Amino acid sequence: MPTTALIVVDIQNDYFPGGKWPLAGADAAADNAARVIQAARDAGDLVVFIRHESGADAPFFTPGSDGAKLHPKVLNLESEPVVLKHFPNSFRETGLQALLEDKGIKHLVIIGSMSHMCIDATTRAAADMGYTVKVIHDACASRDLEFEGTVVPAAQVHAAFMSALGFAYAEVLSTDTYLV
Repeated sequence: MPTTALIVVDIQNDYFPGGKWPLAGADAAADNAARVIQAARDAGDLVVFIRHESGADAPFFTPGSDGAKLHPKVLNLESEPVVLKHFPNSFRETGLQALLEDKGIKHLVIIGSMSHMCIDATTRAAADMGYTVKVIHDACASRDLEFEGTVVPAAQVHAAFMSALGFAYAEVLSTDTYLV
């Protein structure tokens, strides 16, 4: 029985060009995510998809919208669970932890969006729960942020969060390194 699960976080239509909240490099990250997903399937690992829905007045991921659907590049197979969440942390008020415990999972590989929000929150929670965690950095995407009038470019946001996660919470790898 596999002890590793791939957690595919929020790779949803609103994050892509034409969506309500596009991320820098979303297509390239999704292409890498698709490679990681296929490798997990080939290895027989558990693949779990996380899908976020916000409140009806939120700027994106509104319930029932096309934007809240999983992106076509990374659709789940019928046998692969999709966990619905309403908070950045994929474990908060969801059945994710129970699912992983039921399957005997000890190791997580995390990919998806947004690097600075749901990837960060989910990775930190997973490590705090005792899972060993790997984050595949180029299968994640972010966007420009603003703080007190300063715009922080998406590449810098992503690098800062991957650096912080790599310091104490996860092994942070590229897709190519991970798949070797």
